[in-house]
Order: sequence, then structure tokens, then C-alpha cells
Amino acid sequence: MIDGTKALVDDFDTNFLDYILAIKIVDSVEEAIEHISKHSTKHSESILTTNKEHAKRFSQSVDSATVYMNCSTRFTDGGQFGFGCEIGISIQKLHARGPMGLEELTHINT
Repeated sequence: MIDGTKALVDDFDTNFLDYILAIKIVDSVEEAIEHISKHSTKHSESILTTNKEHAKRFSQSVDSATVYMNCSTRFTDGGQFGFGCEIGISIQKLHARGPMGLEELTHINT
């Protein structure tokens, strides 16, 4: 385990703008889904589990632009998804969602 300070409730709603993590260790997949629904930015979420059913339930229940199983959320990047250079990341459900490049942000009239 990495040394650190125990996260406080407000930490889960804080954008630290630094190399700081607020990690919640939970007793069930339901608790994880509930925690994320309360504190998510809807950008990217990840679950670390060896249980395939928990991973499936998590991926079907969490409402975020990207949902990962057993990997870092730092992969939420246009280059990683094959979109090329990203201009922004949308957390909305309308139009493009997730990393967006020039094509997702423009329309060519013909």
C-alpha cells in the first residue's frame, strides 16, 4: 500500500490540479457504483477487481464518458483512442462524448 493521508468526504469532489489521488476502497460493487454516482465528474471511472461479474455490473451501471476495468483512467486521451490530437473531452450525452478532436467539433456543409 502507498503511504498517504486518508481521504476526506470533500476530497472526492475536489479537483486537486496536482499529482494527488482520492481513492475509495469499498466493500461491494454496489457501494462503488453508489459512490461514483454521488461524486463523479462523468469523465472517466475505473474499477480494480478480479471478479468478472462485478466488472460487468460496474461497466453497465456507471454513467461516464469512459469506464475502465483494471487500468488507469489516464488512458482517456484522444491519441489512445485513435482520434489523433484531442481538443477537449466532453462529459455530455448529446453529440460526441469522451475525447474529441477537430472532426467531432466541426461540421462541413456540402
